[in-house]
Amino acid sequence: MTQRSCDGAGLVAAFRAAVANLETHVEEINALNVFPVPDGDTGSNMLATVRLALEEADAVAGQSAGRVAAALSFGALMGARGNSGVITSQICRGLAEGLEGKRRFNGLDLAHALGRAAELAYAAVGKPVEGTILTVVREAAAAAKAAAEHDDDIEAVLGATVNAADAAVARTPSLLPVLREAGVVDAGGQGLYRLFQGALLYLVGRSPAGAVGARLRAGAKPSVLVAHADEGFGYETMLLLQPRAGSILDPDSIRRQFETIGESVVVVGDGKAVKIHVHSEHPDEVLRRALAMGSLSRISVENLDQQARDVRERRATEFTDDAASPSEPIAPTERSVIPLAVVAVAAGDGLAAIFRDFGVAAVVQGGQSANPSTGELLQAIEGVNALETLLLPNNPNVILAARQVAALTSRAVHVVPTRNAAEGIAALLALDPTHDGATNVVEMTAAGRAIESLSVTTAIRDAKLCGRKVRRGQTIVLDPDDGLVAVDGDRGRAIETAVRGLRPGIELITLFYGDGADLAEAEETAHRIDASLEGVEVEVRHGGQPHYRYLISAE
Repeated sequence: MTQRSCDGAGLVAAFRAAVANLETHVEEINALNVFPVPDGDTGSNMLATVRLALEEADAVAGQSAGRVAAALSFGALMGARGNSGVITSQICRGLAEGLEGKRRFNGLDLAHALGRAAELAYAAVGKPVEGTILTVVREAAAAAKAAAEHDDDIEAVLGATVNAADAAVARTPSLLPVLREAGVVDAGGQGLYRLFQGALLYLVGRSPAGAVGARLRAGAKPSVLVAHADEGFGYETMLLLQPRAGSILDPDSIRRQFETIGESVVVVGDGKAVKIHVHSEHPDEVLRRALAMGSLSRISVENLDQQARDVRERRATEFTDDAASPSEPIAPTERSVIPLAVVAVAAGDGLAAIFRDFGVAAVVQGGQSANPSTGELLQAIEGVNALETLLLPNNPNVILAARQVAALTSRAVHVVPTRNAAEGIAALLALDPTHDGATNVVEMTAAGRAIESLSVTTAIRDAKLCGRKVRRGQTIVLDPDDGLVAVDGDRGRAIETAVRGLRPGIELITLFYGDGADLAEAEETAHRIDASLEGVEVEVRHGGQPHYRYLISAE
């Protein structure tokens, strides 16, 4: 069964599988190192980082997804080793920020968190270089968002993430000449791909495969991997810096200072603690400057030149491509013919996908300003081989046409008078296939009307609505009967006013974002709603509906 969402315990389990998969392939990743220096331990550094992150997460495994993600972030920051480890810690931090306050999360939430992870990863590096782990996390996040807006199941979104990461890794040699010359892909990017892959393997119920090879260009010699080692790279200095009493740290200022004395500078953290990574010929100068800023701990100084020579001596085996892919599409099973089918009207690809996920036999595209005709509804019903059909119009202006269909067909058609998609989804949750159509109409209508729903749009002209003046450009919030609930020039304030007026006892609010909104804005709006209503969980889903920026469902 496809997994739609994930809680804190599930996040820990998926992350544990990700760590296990990385560990299985750690030598493969170490063998790829050529950037920024051939230190030969990218896989080991990433593994050390995520192991400590997992330890922190295990301690709070029974708590919410947001709390678990925060623990992962803290552990990764504290355990970050090497350039790749520090960037990995920022990816974990982005996940934590994206999932903050969430008890559970769906695929859209994951996509949003991955987007934030990509932003923080780029921000952590003074001079971002494409063809590295940065490119991989950015392209994986973009693919996750695109997938989530069509199907927000965790498995579907993570599958798209894995595929995109795999493709991005394969393209890294075209972006970095040093990779192209060596005939390999980026090690950090490959490590991130293995982490994503491991999480997906857990979701689909598979164990990490045995150690398989890294991607080497046909005919490439492993010795090329360290061809630049003799140029010398100095020392890698890592440390944790904390401020003195009464002061705070400025990560951006610290990064700029170290960029004047070293290379591959990565500084991450906040005012209370930062992790510093610097390549320099003079580690004593790095430590001296850091000591002037606060107290130091977790200090590590490694001779990169010696590491490179060690790698060159032990590197002898060539690896082969990993032929196994955990995310190969699985052919869907054929849907059994049932005596009772559902046909729904939906405006927006996201809402249409949601209805299909519920097993709706046919979706008719249409809604506000694009009402489907009686003929279009009739065609959809005639195309469904069912003894009885339940029709969800999901719009007040479609209900009449829906009722006319019953008189035009010999099929038994029952109209559930849902006024929007939110009511339609609630009605579907009350569907009982063991009951006949007439009985289901009663139960489903009651379920649809039991929720509260709101539509958020923008006034296109000055007007008087429900006795109140509305100016062009203002945000208006309407109830299912087009009653004006709130109007304001500030969209966020209008939405907050509307949701505060919901009846007491609301436990879950679902925010379907559509025309004019994007995932980042929707997540921000969800956070504002969450802050306005104590004890209410807010979920974001892609609706794609035209004209209405948001459709809000409260239950």
